[in-house]
Amino acid sequence: MILNLFGLLISFITVILFLILCAKIINSFIKKKPFPKKLLIASLSGVVLVSSIYIYEMYYFTFSEIDREFIQKGPGPINSPNEVYTANAYYEPYGGAAGGVNVWVEITNNKEKNKVQTVYYSDAKSDFSMQWIDENTLNILNDEPDYPNSNRSIKLEIGKEIYHENGLACKSLVMKDEYETCYQN
Repeated sequence: MILNLFGLLISFITVILFLILCAKIINSFIKKKPFPKKLLIASLSGVVLVSSIYIYEMYYFTFSEIDREFIQKGPGPINSPNEVYTANAYYEPYGGAAGGVNVWVEITNNKEKNKVQTVYYSDAKSDFSMQWIDENTLNILNDEPDYPNSNRSIKLEIGKEIYHENGLACKSLVMKDEYETCYQN
């Protein structure tokens, strides 16, 4: 969150510097003044910094950035048929009164020292539930029946597949070893 605000501030400053740079470059050509080298370096530094923040946010995503301060417990715990896995869902409100709610599903591997992995992250719809199909496959229903394009339901093979609505987990270089297949909306 702080990194995003910092990036926004740097972007704003960079745009202002770029506009000033353009005016000074035009002025230097018209009035034969020296080229504004320091302003060019400052503008390029801002572009590099903003690009670095964007690349970091895009390719180094982890689920640790979920705001867990105001989480609400969702459905679960739901044990797999062989009780190796336990599924729990959590809700994350965002945006205040006009905002919405995100939902994520964490799987606890009861045989591997209670290792927890987030396998699903999406905008929450009114009809949300989870059900084990077999020992390794979890069916997640996340749908708004009145809106046909809102269905975010999926069947996931635990340990091999994950879902992230925006695809950030799919692009993450940090998370690429945690799954074989990543789905996004």
